[in-house]
Amino acid sequence: MKSETEGAPKAVQAVAAEPKARLISPLLWTFLVAMILANTGSQMFFPLLPLYLRELDAGVSEIGLFFTLSMIVPLALQIAGGWISDRIGRLKSIAIGSVGGAIGWVGIILAPNWAWLLVGQAIGSIAVAFVAPSFDAFIAEQSDEKNRGKVFGVTQTVYQVVAVVGPLAGGLAVKYLGWRGLLLTAAALYGAATVIRLSMARTHGASAPRSGAVSAEDFGSSLKTMLGLAVSGGLVTWLIVSDGVRDVAMGLSGNLLPIFLQEERGIDVAAIGLLNALFGGASMLVMIPSGHLADRFGERYAIAAGYLTAFASFILLLLWDTPWAAGASFVTFGAAIGMLSPAYQSLISKAVPERLRGIAFGFLSTSNGLVALPAPWIGAMLWKGVAPVAPFWVTTAAMLLVVPPVLAKFKLPAAPSPAAADRETSAEQD
Repeated sequence: MKSETEGAPKAVQAVAAEPKARLISPLLWTFLVAMILANTGSQMFFPLLPLYLRELDAGVSEIGLFFTLSMIVPLALQIAGGWISDRIGRLKSIAIGSVGGAIGWVGIILAPNWAWLLVGQAIGSIAVAFVAPSFDAFIAEQSDEKNRGKVFGVTQTVYQVVAVVGPLAGGLAVKYLGWRGLLLTAAALYGAATVIRLSMARTHGASAPRSGAVSAEDFGSSLKTMLGLAVSGGLVTWLIVSDGVRDVAMGLSGNLLPIFLQEERGIDVAAIGLLNALFGGASMLVMIPSGHLADRFGERYAIAAGYLTAFASFILLLLWDTPWAAGASFVTFGAAIGMLSPAYQSLISKAVPERLRGIAFGFLSTSNGLVALPAPWIGAMLWKGVAPVAPFWVTTAAMLLVVPPVLAKFKLPAAPSPAAADRETSAEQD
């Protein structure tokens, strides 16, 4: 189970339609509060999960295998989760995922070894599969295209509170309460979020418009449309390619980073929690300006700047062996994610039809995840067979290599002029 990252009710549509209405509606605020609670719990534990696996006597190879296997369930479910979100509504889909996530936390708490922990992780991954596509689609429906980057920037800045509070609280919880105290606290926060989500689905979910029948035929039709976009050679194709490169690169090193910091840089668990909090804080500060940049100049420039900043962050980590360099690296990488995230979500939401947004977010996550599936295990083999720094250098190179195709290919089709649209309408009528 990972951080969730993660049809709008008619009342929300009305709020979004009002000129100069408040940027975040009361319902969206409640939505974000539940997200903050759930993901504060997740961020308390999951950035430190590799270290907890060490406590359960897992070696580096087993940790790589754990993260590779743990990706299977969300990959298997995310497309279906996004499609169900399109059909039954975002809030109902999130409620379904939250129940699975709560059960997963029970399994994690009770797991006596890393193999049983994998079972709990797999059950909890239901939350990722159902919540993540709905999260981005729900926010997209609260904006129009001209300010979508700003809306994603503001909402993700609010949401990023979890990336500051969670890791810092997690590191302190391990230090003063032990691993058991950390797990119980994180699970309690997730349980509170689940209660709120179930209440929202019951109160507001009934008013969510259905965009079609829930049937295998309809699912096949939606999936066929997405496959067509994926192989068309257009924007969606290049989104998949670039995301695939990024996911593979981060999969090689991301899950090994806490171990690298502890064993190669001599940084303890509480300090690692602080580093992750610095990452979250930097991300928060950058997201709103990044959203403005994406709206004004185009998403591809914000995305390219994000990848260049990520490249710089890994250079800092690898070339200077000091805690200060590690801190600077985490702050820089947080800024990179702050640039990338709003722009990516805004661009994806514009690249696909509104009725397919849920399945689109799920499809992109699944297609890239399948390519990246063996990456954690391969990263562990590079660590053992070459050097602990080897997977991190591969990640560094990938952050730089992806910039040229982003600048060249991440372009939205030009909107037709009113005169052209009138001509097309007349032709259809004739």
